[in-house]
Amino acid sequence: MRLDDFDPNINVEDQRGRGGGGFGGGGGGLLFSLLPLIGSRFGCGGIAVVLILFAVFGGLGNLSGLLSGGGQAPTTQIAVPNSGGSGSSAQQACATDTASRAACNAFSSADNTWEAIFARAGERFQAPKLVFYAGNGQSGCGAAQSAMGPFYCPSDQGIYLDTSFFDELATRFGAQGDFAQYYVIAHEFGHHIQNLLGTSGQVQRQMARASRAQANALSVRLELQADCYAGVWGAANRARLDPGDIEEGMTAANAIGDDTLQRQAQGRVVPDSFTHGSSADRMQWLKRGLDTGDPAQCDTFTGAI
Repeated sequence: MRLDDFDPNINVEDQRGRGGGGFGGGGGGLLFSLLPLIGSRFGCGGIAVVLILFAVFGGLGNLSGLLSGGGQAPTTQIAVPNSGGSGSSAQQACATDTASRAACNAFSSADNTWEAIFARAGERFQAPKLVFYAGNGQSGCGAAQSAMGPFYCPSDQGIYLDTSFFDELATRFGAQGDFAQYYVIAHEFGHHIQNLLGTSGQVQRQMARASRAQANALSVRLELQADCYAGVWGAANRARLDPGDIEEGMTAANAIGDDTLQRQAQGRVVPDSFTHGSSADRMQWLKRGLDTGDPAQCDTFTGAI
């Protein structure tokens, strides 16, 4: 995909090179000891959904298929600067390496795309921020760790990324190519759109009253909508697509489906524990966004999936 022109005025924070935060013992210790397993994950705010379920249900239970998720901000919050965390400008942070530039290109493109979509609808758009960290960092939702994968924190409207995930995406999940990387950012940006529209807040309130199985099902619908929104972004930038880009996106969506990851991790599939959707569902909703280019076609909350 021909993205090489990020806006140098995008809101970028770079936490690389400074110490990160963490959670203490008890349940939090168990949570993070399981993250390498749970962390066969992707994109939307892994920290948020994991911690929602942890807080609501008092434990992890059977969450081995979690990827990353959106949803509500946990009650524990750590204050972080709004931008320029390490004093680096967007240009400096984005020029750190090829992966950083790819993330900035996708973020800037998504920013411009959704601002235009909101403007056509007469809605006010508020841009999120892109936060780089390495290994450990801090977000408005708590500690950021690379095992969580990319995630969106609604509390500070930040998309958090350890760019080493892009290497894992290619080597571990077999999802290579620039569009696969862009899909990661576009998916997380989709969670920001849900936050702006109030969708994630509505789901948060429903999850707080739901059983674990019901909360998982709500999480799936939230994640699939973010996949569809990623497709809407791709459709709006179709003129920049190269041959094979859509296939790269579909390969990534297939690789991080709950059923595929559970089968790899534990040799069996437990549909009731899905939090992001099956490989088939993730590909279906990404394709719907790509085919229609219409956010209104991304209603995953009405009817059966």
